[in-house]
Amino acid sequence: MQGKVALEEHFAIPDTVMDSYGFLADDVWEELKARLLDLQERRLREMDAHGIEMMLPSLNAPAVQAIPDPARAAALAARANDFLAEEVSKRPERFRGLAALPMQDPDAAARELARCVEELGFVGALVNGFSEGAGRPGATYYDLPQYRPFWAEVERLGVPFYLHPRNPLPEDAAIYAGHPWLMGPTWAFGQETAVHALRLMASGLFDAHPGLRIILGHMGEGLPYSIWRVDNRNGWVKTPKVYPAKRPLGDYFRENFFITTSGNFRTQTLIDAMLEIGSDHILFSADWPFENIDHAANWFDSCTIAELDRKKIGRTNAWQLFGLDRPARG
Repeated sequence: MQGKVALEEHFAIPDTVMDSYGFLADDVWEELKARLLDLQERRLREMDAHGIEMMLPSLNAPAVQAIPDPARAAALAARANDFLAEEVSKRPERFRGLAALPMQDPDAAARELARCVEELGFVGALVNGFSEGAGRPGATYYDLPQYRPFWAEVERLGVPFYLHPRNPLPEDAAIYAGHPWLMGPTWAFGQETAVHALRLMASGLFDAHPGLRIILGHMGEGLPYSIWRVDNRNGWVKTPKVYPAKRPLGDYFRENFFITTSGNFRTQTLIDAMLEIGSDHILFSADWPFENIDHAANWFDSCTIAELDRKKIGRTNAWQLFGLDRPARG
């Protein structure tokens, strides 16, 4: 399929590139590093070869989210966003930006998002999971009350927010002790992000801000196949709801969430997701450079789904969600 849009595709700047060291084997580090630091050469050749018209690059993980000092986090986010804006301006017909945000400070994050959207022409944000710091030890999640003004600004700006994975902190990872192979994309990424998404749904956030649009990668981090049970477990026991959300969480998942195919190139899984969340809420992605663009594109172009759904998932959903028909700035 020609004209695809890919939106979970990462880059790094020299300040953040080492954050990706260790995600893959040491013997491929130099290749991964080169992929991360490139925006205009290899990346474009891969796009051209595999029918990708537009890519929405985002900063690698955990980067900004792993900096406990809010001022340093804000400075790094701004530096990465300025770099990306300059790169996008070279080929705005091929690239649009997703902002990195210093979520340690909700007010600073809101200001940076507004700057990126209104001044730099970015079309959304991608945040690498929970933040460290934020005036408290451990992980800080975005369902907490102090983030409501930030979410109000996201809704006002009308742009999607991509909740991208990161590994749990060591103090929260006892279940993985002795099994390091379970960390990262094998399992821990998905579980960590799914719980964060469920916290957002249960908090009442989408009752207060129904216009929010949240994106999850990797075919929804397992939620399409678990959300019914979240709402209906032990259905014969009439226990009262214990969280603020006014509706079943599955309602918010189907209405306020979108998912991508990043790093999950399995037709049976895609069809299951289509049955649960609908093809209007699924978008093509590869997860470059951690996954290969050819693996993603060759699978998607030939998977056994209706051509109308292929066009929606591959292109038109992203075009509409991110407003890609609007002229780029810069």
